[in-house]
Amino acid sequence: MSVKITGLNLQPILSEVLREYQMSLRGIHGVAHWARVLENGLYLAAETGADVAIVSLFAVLHDSQRVDDGYDPGHGQRAADFARKMRPKHIDISDDNFELLYEACAGHTHELTHENITVQTCWDADRLDLGRVGVTPHPSRLCTDFAKRAETIHWAFGRSALGVTPEWVKEEWEIDLQPQ
Repeated sequence: MSVKITGLNLQPILSEVLREYQMSLRGIHGVAHWARVLENGLYLAAETGADVAIVSLFAVLHDSQRVDDGYDPGHGQRAADFARKMRPKHIDISDDNFELLYEACAGHTHELTHENITVQTCWDADRLDLGRVGVTPHPSRLCTDFAKRAETIHWAFGRSALGVTPEWVKEEWEIDLQPQ
């Protein structure tokens, strides 16, 4: 796993996110979650054909503007607006792709599905990580056929329920989540 995916360097974006992030990096919506969402998204994208740059950006941005680990209904829209603020300096994707990223962030908590496979893949990548809060993702709440498969849900649930932090987070993202 690398911070640089399809020519997209996530490090400057992560730096901005971490500078403004108000929650615990070790929290249920923190760094380990973002990393699992990224891995989930790349795993799904290999089957769905989703744009991996958008999926990668979504992973690190979608919960970046949370102010509460519980009920925080505006966090998706705030994340989308944060992405728009960072776009000129850090997010070099086409206007059409940026709009997909924006929609993915803004709608990830309250919309069920989307017409675009990349947005669907983003939402599934996030929803497949519900095991971290003790919830098994239900196929009816997933968008893509690949995510709805029992083996995909089982794979993702196992990782999230155990709170797996991908090994590359410390080296690639330069974030140490070990207790101090």
